[in-house]
Amino acid sequence: FCTPCLQECLKPKKPVCGVCRSTLSPGSRALDLEKQIEMTETTCNGCNKKMYLSKMRNHAASCSKYQNYIMEGVKAVTKEPLHNTRNFPNRFTFPCPYCSERNFDQEGLVEHCKTLHSMDAKQVVCPICASMPWGDPNYRSANFMEHLQRRHRFSYDTFVVCDYDADEDDMMAQVLMRSLRDK
Repeated sequence: FCTPCLQECLKPKKPVCGVCRSTLSPGSRALDLEKQIEMTETTCNGCNKKMYLSKMRNHAASCSKYQNYIMEGVKAVTKEPLHNTRNFPNRFTFPCPYCSERNFDQEGLVEHCKTLHSMDAKQVVCPICASMPWGDPNYRSANFMEHLQRRHRFSYDTFVVCDYDADEDDMMAQVLMRSLRDK
Protein backbone atom coordinates (compact mmCIF):
# COMPACT_ATOMS: atom_id res chain seq x y z
CA PHE A 1 0.00 0.00 0.00
CA CYS A 2 1.14 3.57 -0.50
CA THR A 3 1.61 5.62 2.67
CA PRO A 4 -1.56 7.78 2.39
CA CYS A 5 -3.78 4.70 1.89
CA LEU A 6 -2.11 2.84 4.73
CA GLN A 7 -2.42 5.86 7.04
CA GLU A 8 -6.14 6.09 6.19
CA CYS A 9 -6.55 2.47 7.30
CA LEU A 10 -4.67 3.05 10.54
CA LYS A 11 -6.53 6.14 11.77
CA PRO A 12 -6.81 5.88 15.56
CA LYS A 13 -10.61 6.03 15.43
CA LYS A 14 -10.90 2.99 13.20
CA PRO A 15 -7.82 0.94 12.33
CA VAL A 16 -8.97 -1.38 9.53
CA CYS A 17 -7.47 -3.91 7.14
CA GLY A 18 -6.32 -2.28 3.92
CA VAL A 19 -8.08 -4.90 1.81
CA CYS A 20 -11.33 -6.03 3.47
CA ARG A 21 -11.80 -3.05 5.82
CA SER A 22 -12.35 -5.31 8.86
CA THR A 23 -11.49 -3.73 12.19
CA LEU A 24 -7.95 -4.45 13.39
CA SER A 25 -7.27 -5.22 16.99
CA PRO A 26 -4.62 -2.84 18.37
CA GLY A 27 -1.06 -4.07 18.58
CA SER A 28 -1.60 -7.30 16.69
CA ARG A 29 1.21 -8.08 14.27
CA ALA A 30 1.41 -10.90 11.78
CA LEU A 31 4.57 -12.39 13.26
CA ASP A 32 4.29 -15.54 11.14
CA LEU A 33 4.17 -13.39 8.00
CA GLU A 34 7.12 -11.27 9.17
CA LYS A 35 9.12 -14.44 9.76
CA GLN A 36 8.20 -15.77 6.32
CA ILE A 37 9.31 -12.49 4.69
CA GLU A 38 12.61 -12.68 6.60
CA MET A 39 13.23 -16.27 5.44
CA THR A 40 12.02 -16.16 1.80
CA GLU A 41 14.70 -15.61 -0.83
CA THR A 42 14.08 -13.83 -4.11
CA THR A 43 16.11 -12.43 -6.99
CA CYS A 44 16.27 -8.81 -8.12
CA ASN A 45 14.82 -8.52 -11.63
CA GLY A 46 17.45 -5.88 -12.47
CA CYS A 47 20.80 -7.20 -11.29
CA ASN A 48 19.85 -10.83 -10.47
CA LYS A 49 21.28 -10.51 -6.96
CA LYS A 50 19.72 -12.95 -4.47
CA MET A 51 18.36 -11.58 -1.20
CA TYR A 52 15.58 -12.00 1.35
CA LEU A 53 12.22 -10.35 0.66
CA SER A 54 12.71 -8.19 3.75
CA LYS A 55 15.70 -6.50 2.03
CA MET A 56 14.14 -6.13 -1.42
CA ARG A 57 12.50 -2.71 -0.96
CA ASN A 58 15.75 -1.03 0.15
CA HIS A 59 17.70 -2.78 -2.60
CA ALA A 60 15.19 -1.83 -5.32
CA ALA A 61 15.38 1.83 -4.29
CA SER A 62 19.14 1.91 -4.90
CA CYS A 63 19.60 -0.61 -7.74
CA SER A 64 19.98 1.27 -11.04
CA LYS A 65 19.46 -1.93 -13.05
CA TYR A 66 16.16 -2.51 -11.26
CA GLN A 67 15.12 1.09 -11.99
CA ASN A 68 15.92 0.51 -15.69
CA TYR A 69 13.93 -2.74 -15.61
CA ILE A 70 10.89 -0.86 -14.23
CA MET A 71 11.23 1.96 -16.78
CA GLU A 72 11.38 -0.56 -19.66
CA GLY A 73 8.14 -2.07 -18.39
CA VAL A 74 6.52 1.36 -18.17
CA LYS A 75 7.64 2.20 -21.71
CA ALA A 76 6.29 -1.10 -23.03
CA VAL A 77 2.90 -0.48 -21.45
CA THR A 78 2.59 3.17 -22.46
CA LYS A 79 3.75 2.88 -26.09
CA GLU A 80 0.59 1.37 -27.51
CA PRO A 81 -2.57 0.94 -25.49
CA LEU A 82 -4.08 -2.51 -25.98
CA HIS A 83 -7.60 -1.18 -26.35
CA ASN A 84 -9.22 1.91 -27.74
CA THR A 85 -10.11 3.49 -24.39
CA ARG A 86 -12.91 5.58 -25.87
CA ASN A 87 -15.02 2.42 -26.17
CA PHE A 88 -14.74 1.51 -22.49
CA PRO A 89 -16.60 3.19 -19.62
CA ASN A 90 -14.58 4.71 -16.78
CA ARG A 91 -14.62 2.16 -13.97
CA PHE A 92 -11.90 3.78 -11.90
CA THR A 93 -13.25 7.16 -10.80
CA PHE A 94 -16.79 8.11 -9.89
CA PRO A 95 -18.83 11.22 -9.08
CA CYS A 96 -20.72 11.54 -5.81
CA PRO A 97 -24.41 11.05 -6.63
CA TYR A 98 -25.40 13.55 -3.91
CA CYS A 99 -23.14 16.54 -4.45
CA SER A 100 -21.54 15.75 -7.84
CA GLU A 101 -18.00 16.05 -6.47
CA ARG A 102 -15.90 14.04 -8.93
CA ASN A 103 -12.93 11.71 -9.30
CA PHE A 104 -13.38 9.38 -6.34
CA ASP A 105 -12.04 5.88 -6.54
CA GLN A 106 -14.42 3.25 -5.17
CA GLU A 107 -13.10 3.36 -1.60
CA GLY A 108 -12.93 7.16 -1.70
CA LEU A 109 -16.56 7.41 -2.77
CA VAL A 110 -17.64 5.09 0.05
CA GLU A 111 -15.70 7.14 2.63
CA HIS A 112 -16.92 10.48 1.19
CA CYS A 113 -20.57 9.38 1.33
CA LYS A 114 -20.20 7.94 4.85
CA THR A 115 -18.63 11.17 6.05
CA LEU A 116 -20.77 13.79 4.30
CA HIS A 117 -24.01 12.13 3.22
CA SER A 118 -24.82 9.45 5.79
CA MET A 119 -28.12 11.14 6.71
CA ASP A 120 -29.20 11.94 3.12
CA ALA A 121 -32.26 9.81 2.31
CA LYS A 122 -32.51 10.88 -1.34
CA GLN A 123 -32.71 7.91 -3.72
CA VAL A 124 -29.73 7.98 -6.09
CA VAL A 125 -28.14 5.86 -8.79
CA CYS A 126 -24.95 4.10 -7.71
CA PRO A 127 -22.26 5.40 -10.09
CA ILE A 128 -20.09 2.31 -9.48
CA CYS A 129 -22.85 -0.14 -10.42
CA ALA A 130 -24.00 2.04 -13.31
CA SER A 131 -20.53 1.78 -14.89
CA MET A 132 -20.66 -2.03 -14.94
CA PRO A 133 -22.16 -4.00 -17.84
CA TRP A 134 -24.61 -5.65 -15.45
CA GLY A 135 -25.53 -2.35 -13.79
CA ASP A 136 -28.74 -0.47 -14.48
CA PRO A 137 -27.93 3.26 -14.94
CA ASN A 138 -31.55 4.11 -14.08
CA TYR A 139 -31.93 2.08 -10.86
CA ARG A 140 -32.23 4.32 -7.79
CA SER A 141 -31.22 2.61 -4.57
CA ALA A 142 -33.77 2.92 -1.76
CA ASN A 143 -30.93 2.98 0.79
CA PHE A 144 -27.74 4.03 -0.97
CA MET A 145 -25.62 4.10 2.19
CA GLU A 146 -26.50 0.49 3.02
CA HIS A 147 -25.87 -0.45 -0.61
CA LEU A 148 -22.37 1.08 -0.42
CA GLN A 149 -21.57 -0.74 2.82
CA ARG A 150 -22.79 -4.11 1.57
CA ARG A 151 -21.83 -4.01 -2.10
CA HIS A 152 -18.73 -1.83 -2.29
CA ARG A 153 -16.67 -2.59 0.82
CA PHE A 154 -13.91 -3.71 -1.56
CA SER A 155 -13.28 -3.77 -5.26
CA TYR A 156 -13.29 -6.99 -7.28
CA ASP A 157 -10.17 -5.69 -9.02
CA THR A 158 -8.24 -6.02 -5.75
CA PHE A 159 -8.71 -9.78 -5.74
CA VAL A 160 -9.16 -10.91 -9.33
CA VAL A 161 -8.61 -9.80 -12.87
CA CYS A 162 -12.11 -8.74 -13.76
CA ASP A 163 -13.87 -9.82 -16.91
CA TYR A 164 -16.44 -7.05 -17.12
CA ASP A 165 -18.26 -8.88 -19.89
CA ALA A 166 -18.91 -11.84 -17.58
CA ASP A 167 -22.07 -12.11 -15.54
CA GLU A 168 -21.59 -10.81 -11.98
CA ASP A 169 -22.88 -14.02 -10.39
CA ASP A 170 -20.54 -16.12 -12.57
CA MET A 171 -17.60 -13.93 -11.59
CA MET A 172 -18.46 -14.24 -7.88
CA ALA A 173 -18.71 -18.03 -8.24
CA GLN A 174 -15.25 -18.09 -9.89
CA VAL A 175 -13.79 -16.03 -7.04
CA LEU A 176 -15.28 -18.40 -4.46
CA MET A 177 -13.98 -21.46 -6.31
CA ARG A 178 -10.46 -19.96 -6.52
CA SER A 179 -10.52 -19.15 -2.81
CA LEU A 180 -11.44 -22.77 -2.01
CA ARG A 181 -8.63 -24.10 -4.23
CA ASP A 182 -6.09 -21.75 -2.61
CA LYS A 183 -6.71 -23.11 0.91
